[in-house]
Amino acid sequence: SHSIAHYFHFDNKFFQTLKPLITKPGIVTLDYLAGKRARYINPISMYIFVSIVFFLVVYVPKNKVKEQKHTYTEVIKQRQKQQDAVAKIKKPLEKIGLSEELTVSAQQAINQDMDRELFKAMSFKQQDSTLQVLRSNYQTTKSDSLQNFIKILEPIHIAKNDSTYTSYLARQKKLPADQQDNLIKRYYEKRRIGFGEHAEVIQEKLEYNRPKQYFLFMPLMALFIMLNFRRNHIKYLDHLIFTIHGMTAFFIVSIVVQPLRRIIPQSISFLSTLIEIGLIVWILWYLFKSLRVFYQRKTSTTIWRMLWIIILYGILLKISETIMVNLIFYVAT
Repeated sequence: SHSIAHYFHFDNKFFQTLKPLITKPGIVTLDYLAGKRARYINPISMYIFVSIVFFLVVYVPKNKVKEQKHTYTEVIKQRQKQQDAVAKIKKPLEKIGLSEELTVSAQQAINQDMDRELFKAMSFKQQDSTLQVLRSNYQTTKSDSLQNFIKILEPIHIAKNDSTYTSYLARQKKLPADQQDNLIKRYYEKRRIGFGEHAEVIQEKLEYNRPKQYFLFMPLMALFIMLNFRRNHIKYLDHLIFTIHGMTAFFIVSIVVQPLRRIIPQSISFLSTLIEIGLIVWILWYLFKSLRVFYQRKTSTTIWRMLWIIILYGILLKISETIMVNLIFYVAT
């Protein structure tokens, strides 16, 4: 009976903490540190519970094989939609005074961009055949725009060809000595291709270690905040509790938003992009509001300090990801 009572007590406190944590940034931390702890759940307990749900719900392994099978078809459909959209706006553009040459060049630019995506989605043989046709057409027309387009497609084709280091070396041997890559370039290509070959393993390991990464980063994030708001003369532990509350709020919102993005059909993928933008805006708003409420600094000072915190955290994230990727790569190979 004691465990059941404890469970319902936890459940009640969780929901009492949830609403103000999401809607009133900084308030829960202020109340908690002011001694009003009876109504709120312990920050560590809530973080652990929410983070477990977050990594179960948000980091679902992706079926990359299925994605690749549909890529080519989806790009073709997208290209057709793009062409239809351009055709619809062509006349209105001409009516408002834009010349036909300008609208045609705009249409060509859009089509070329879509053709580039279509070319990327092709198999190596399809790319090779396409380039042969384009080169043949160029020999007939001597079109500068066609020549430029071929130059855009050729690096994509080479990258597809160099899918393994062995195939890269084989292609290098066929080139004249003065066109072959030097030792530094070859080392770079070997690593690039190696990372590509083990991309799924690297990504899987990164996601697996993500909870540890976030957990280890919280003390550093709290340190960054303390350095930026050192004139407030607040103890480090209080900064850490503030950081834990902020990270918990981010997890809770992501638990709702990320699965929602995944279930949106490809036909309305722009909606997924809008949701992602909305999440970024919410994060910036929440960070600013919580810093403003908790540290009681001027708006301009808060914005400036917030930018520094984001930059420092971004640098830390980039360095750690680079180290982790390299470690995973060396273990995998």
